[in-house]
Amino acid sequence: MNACSIQLRQWKDADLTLFAAMNADSDVMRYFVRPLSFEESSLMLFRFREAIEARGWGLWAVEVDGEFAGFAGLSQPSFTSHFTPCTEIGWRFRQEFWGRSIAFAAAQAAENFAFSKLGLNQLVSFTTESNLRSRRLMERLGFARNPAEDFLHPLVAVDHPLRPHVLCKKSKSNQSSEPTTPVAIGAERRLAPAAVGAQR
Repeated sequence: MNACSIQLRQWKDADLTLFAAMNADSDVMRYFVRPLSFEESSLMLFRFREAIEARGWGLWAVEVDGEFAGFAGLSQPSFTSHFTPCTEIGWRFRQEFWGRSIAFAAAQAAENFAFSKLGLNQLVSFTTESNLRSRRLMERLGFARNPAEDFLHPLVAVDHPLRPHVLCKKSKSNQSSEPTTPVAIGAERRLAPAAVGAQR
């Protein structure tokens, strides 16, 4: 990846147009049940921004050389499964930013924040079985899969082909070194603790 400026920051109203276009892109959303409408993306941006405002962390907007590229960060799944409560690391990027190790650098920064700033002992990441791109990134980040812990996503229809999900985990003891690509994370007003279950 050529040297570039990467920042994880709070969301801006100006992000909405590109954010909505990303969520409506059938290639970007290939491993989700469906693309999102503009209204759905608007509500999602609002929720992301409110979570960061309330807790000081979350799914941050990612800015690359001053341009909105996607999002990456931390969240707490809203559904119940054998591994919840927990804190998940996740990401989504516009196609123009694929294949440049930007997702890797942003995820490394979010991971470092989770372990070093929030004091978590474990993170999880999950995706549908067929999403090989995300699975490769999880492996590159050092997340390990135990096939016995894979699950059927409870928010996906029973007969939907994307329901089977792989679950990967990473403990603080296996934390990566400082990100090889410098990534700035925007100032947080305050930090609220993550899910107690994520401490296990």
